[in-house]
Amino acid sequence: MTETLRLFILAGEPSGDRIAADLVARLRSKVSLDLSGVGGDELAGQGLTSLYPMSDLAVMGITDVVLNLPRLLWRLEQTARAILAANPDMVVLVDAQDFSRLLAARLRKRGYTGRLVLYVAPSVWARHPERAARLAPLFDAVLAVLPFEPDAMIRLGGPATSYVGHPALAEALPTRIPAQEGTLILLPGSRNGELRRHLPILAEMVADLASHHAVTELVIPTLPRLRDRLVSETANWPAPVRIVETRAMRRDIYQQAIGAICVSGTVTLELALARVPMVVVYALDAHQSRAYAKLGRPQVSLPNIILGHPIVPEFVAAPLVAGPPKSAMLDLLGNKKARQDQIEAFDELQRIMETGLPPHLREDPADRILEIWQNQRSLIGE
Repeated sequence: MTETLRLFILAGEPSGDRIAADLVARLRSKVSLDLSGVGGDELAGQGLTSLYPMSDLAVMGITDVVLNLPRLLWRLEQTARAILAANPDMVVLVDAQDFSRLLAARLRKRGYTGRLVLYVAPSVWARHPERAARLAPLFDAVLAVLPFEPDAMIRLGGPATSYVGHPALAEALPTRIPAQEGTLILLPGSRNGELRRHLPILAEMVADLASHHAVTELVIPTLPRLRDRLVSETANWPAPVRIVETRAMRRDIYQQAIGAICVSGTVTLELALARVPMVVVYALDAHQSRAYAKLGRPQVSLPNIILGHPIVPEFVAAPLVAGPPKSAMLDLLGNKKARQDQIEAFDELQRIMETGLPPHLREDPADRILEIWQNQRSLIGE
């Protein structure tokens, strides 16, 4: 008889949805799954009927959290009740760090006996290192998507952590010489707060960017649920912007791109592995700005963090004004060597991401999940 893994999986935002869907696809190739949870379009494509819309969890920054607190607390309780009622073998919480931590604590307190796994390690190496040890009693394991995170988690007393790579590796494009002309990609984020803060800034840039001789068009790749909003909000911009909503077309856009302006996040890694030169921006809210200053204004984009030096220009501020990042993008468009330097650095980034950093070499996330499940079954004598 084929063994069936009863899995509850939760993703709180689009980047986590892609990671979760990749894990589910890998698991389906190895074992029968009884799947439940919370997710978006990508997990829906893997057969998940979401308990509620994933967008209910996609908030960032204290302002967004406060505005949405009643709904978040209700979703927290609803999720805990659903898990306890179904009693799955394993719960995998993908990113959504605060929600995942609170949910894990609630499940532990109420006696959930299955395995709890956090997929995407919190950035304890960047801020609040004391959080690592607080996770140890909550999670049986952590799956890290950045190669240096297992060492950091061990050093800080966190749960057992394995490096499993990142689904964006599967979409990596070959190295190339910089394009002479092409699409300029704009990526304003996917959370409501990010869109609210970044779309007006991009609107101030587009006229000058669209008029550059190397730019053939401006494109915003996005999620289906955001298409209508973006079409509406860009309709009166001073230069036309094409809205692209499918991931298949997104890969084609990367291949045709000369560069990108993007909000800091997982997409910076995706662009780097596609060999797209970029400028990174992030408009902070007031709380984020205070925390960022307290941390000493560290690098925020994943290519810079992983490589250990600032290969990608970053503009992080509250308020963020359009002038400096626009100038940096225009400089990048006009400087073939600068774009080549980024592409060569992205080659090294891919080598690190493919192999991991000894002694924590890259593992398959599905194999790690199945190992945790089998260990649990052995302990209870199944």
